Order: sequence, then structure tokens, then C-alpha cells
Amino acid sequence: MVTLKCDVRTCTYNKENCCCKGDISVGGKNACDCSQTCCDSFKEAKGDQYLSALEHPSKMIDIDCEAVKCIYNSDYKCNADNVKIGGSNACDCQQTSCATFRER
Repeated sequence: MVTLKCDVRTCTYNKENCCCKGDISVGGKNACDCSQTCCDSFKEAKGDQYLSALEHPSKMIDIDCEAVKCIYNSDYKCNADNVKIGGSNACDCQQTSCATFRER
């Protein structure tokens, strides 16, 4: 499990900079820097809509990761201690990114 800080306030799963989804998936199979990654689990909140797979937001989360060129990727799982997802005003997943990404 990874400590996650999510700055994507427009995501329906974001609450208090934590994620209520339970686990997320980071995309970016050919990524060479963080701008080429994204949170594939992003779902834009519409109005007051708030979805929650979990009742409470969690700081610890499992992250599946397609960014195989990242030093923290181990067999498609993130093994960083802390991960930051950015894109505070995102409208779709391509406007998000894994700010923790570091190329091997």
C-alpha cells in the first residue's frame, strides 16, 4: 500500500486530498516523464455528485501502474512510499498526472 495525496479536486473520488475509490490505476505505458502519465481511475464530479466505493477517504491505497519506465513500478504495481496525483482542475483523466513518476 502507498500513501496517496490526490490534488485532483474535480474527481468524484477525491475527499480531503485522499481517495475514496479503494485502489487506482495509473496509465502511461510509454511515459518518459510525469506529464505522460494519468490517473486512469479519474471520474469527473458533476455538481454535488460524490461517488464513494469506501465510506471514508483513505490515505493508504493500492496503485496499479502501467508506467513501466518508472523506477517505482514493480510488476505493474507502484512501490513508492508516497505518491502525488496532480491535475487540480481536470475534466478528464488525460489532464491528471502522477507527479511521483521518475524515469529509470
